[in-house]
Amino acid sequence: MKPLKVLTFSTLFPNSVKPSHGIFVETRLRELLKSGQVESRVIAPVPWFPSRHERWGDYAKFAAVPAREQRNGLDVRHPRYLLLPKVGMTSAPLMLALGARAAVQQLIDEGFDPDVIDAHYYYPDGVAAALLAKWFDKPLTITARGTDLNLIPQYALPRRMIEWAARRAAGSIGVCAALMDVLRGWGHEPAKLHTLRNGVDLERFRPLPPAAMRAELGVDGDPLLLSVGHLIERKGHDIAIDALAELLPARPGARLVIIGEGEERAALLARAARLGVADKVRLTGALANTELLKWYSAADVLLLCSSREGWANVLLESMACGTPVVATDIWGTPEVVAAPAAGRLVAERSGAAFAAGVQALLSAGVDRAATRRYAEGFSWQATTEGQLALFQAVTGVATHA
Repeated sequence: MKPLKVLTFSTLFPNSVKPSHGIFVETRLRELLKSGQVESRVIAPVPWFPSRHERWGDYAKFAAVPAREQRNGLDVRHPRYLLLPKVGMTSAPLMLALGARAAVQQLIDEGFDPDVIDAHYYYPDGVAAALLAKWFDKPLTITARGTDLNLIPQYALPRRMIEWAARRAAGSIGVCAALMDVLRGWGHEPAKLHTLRNGVDLERFRPLPPAAMRAELGVDGDPLLLSVGHLIERKGHDIAIDALAELLPARPGARLVIIGEGEERAALLARAARLGVADKVRLTGALANTELLKWYSAADVLLLCSSREGWANVLLESMACGTPVVATDIWGTPEVVAAPAAGRLVAERSGAAFAAGVQALLSAGVDRAATRRYAEGFSWQATTEGQLALFQAVTGVATHA
């Protein structure tokens, strides 16, 4: 039986310049391919920039992304699209689709005629994919991952485009039930809405000896707190710093490590200095998964103080290393942190509330082995089976012998 041909479409996909960008999309695809029932090609557009000149800042890196590359056995193409200043948000779906159209045609000309287009992130990627599906007469699935449905729809025109794409799609996938509740609330057909959560790579993220990891990393803390994610406002690293300051009177040995890079770096350093905890806060910058593993294992608690999350991969990564979490009780997070072994949920996004959550967690006692066992319940198998069933339903192509 020939494998079902899936065209994966998303701007959220790793490349040789940004190897961790959208790695969760690549991971889900790689797990799907392990089934042996699917063949895939990837189109991951990047914004067009004329050169690598430093005046473009971080965007200059896009100019260095190759037009085509092989990643972990996957054929990945990076067509360019115009990202227009000021009107980029509303023009992006059309620019994306136009930029990718020739790449899709080239795939077909080379003999890879997809049975289905599988898009990730509803806006602008999903809307662009809906245009491509219309132009090439292909069934479409779109996966919602977080801000694409819990933030962007507050803008009227993007919401209308998202609704159009959802009607055009043969199936919508949410990485948590809360995201599909958004489309359900808009009146979209329940039979087309599917929740397929992210899993965790239990081999990549595994417990390492905490004491040995602390010695290797040159870090201590009693407790050692971790906050991981882009340094942007909605991730709430500022609240993690506040929580440390609140915690210190009761636990003077507490330390906080923040892993990530972004626009809030200077503000976070200033906040730590203002609160008198600068010597107890360490910012590492962005790190590869091979390094994250060590930090998760070294820490006592992971803090996730976000205002919005779909399905936060850092939660499961931390738990897989045996480290429980304290996280904001929002969107998909309660679906991840659903047992005492996982950690604690915090209703209020404040330093005092998170400090109280850490205290409650530590006072109850941490069983790292139990936290790891909890994470082992989140393998990728169920998600892979759900995708295969959905693709079969929307294409009519059997995926099982």
